[in-house]
Amino acid sequence: MRYVSRVPRPPLDALVDDLYYLEGAPPYARLMLPPMPGALLIVNLGAPFHIRAGTDIETAAYADGCVVTVPTRALEFGYPLHTRSVGVHVKPWGLAPFLPMPAAELCDRPVTVEQVWGRPAVAELRDRLDAADGPREMLTLLEEELMQRLRETIGLGLVRHTSSVIAATGGAVAIGDLSVAAGVSSTHLAQRFKELVGVTPKRLARTQRFAATMLAIDFAAPIDWADVAGGAGYFDQAHFGHEFRAFTGLTPTRYAEVRRRFLREHPGHTLDGWPLPAD
Repeated sequence: MRYVSRVPRPPLDALVDDLYYLEGAPPYARLMLPPMPGALLIVNLGAPFHIRAGTDIETAAYADGCVVTVPTRALEFGYPLHTRSVGVHVKPWGLAPFLPMPAAELCDRPVTVEQVWGRPAVAELRDRLDAADGPREMLTLLEEELMQRLRETIGLGLVRHTSSVIAATGGAVAIGDLSVAAGVSSTHLAQRFKELVGVTPKRLARTQRFAATMLAIDFAAPIDWADVAGGAGYFDQAHFGHEFRAFTGLTPTRYAEVRRRFLREHPGHTLDGWPLPAD
């Protein structure tokens, strides 16, 4: 697969980790994405893809793309034989200035880009992207679209600062301490987070800790799960295993098996850092 990425210019860099272009044959027809402490916006330029947000929700098709706020459960993406899209990896609070609704309304409910920005605007954007001269021009067009849609958002500074503290501590921070340091009540902080991030600070911290733990593991080497759990600050290995199943639906041992399958079958693949085969 071809993957082109770059960081946007200010002020978008305070909201967005990177803009990217993705094209090619996916390594698997279905990929499972465990929850990450971030959001996602994809403008689809190829055949529709499908998303299933939990085992209790039916798979839905996304022709024009999707908007995903910080998830609390794993997402399953079903890809066509050839996929082509531009997208945005967004910081936890970064979608808020572009949404016409509270982020909580989209929690674990991916929507199409059309549902957020409207059909005419999205159709016009996709036409311009299709006519662009290569991936880098496409990323510039997407960046310009985001710049035009950027709006002032009440409470964004509070949520951004608190989220940054959560990230800096790997999720190992007392939420009560965060509200005290911010000079607001825990209820006010939770409300702002649900409006702008989609989840509470506590939930974001759980996701941050889980993601930081997973990204620090060398799956090519033997894993002592008790050491992993203790090093990540979990109460015990049973608590860690419970969190693992809540986030992925898998046990730690099974997760490692599937991760190693990806690394073995597609070494060095651009998508091998987080998604898992769901086939």
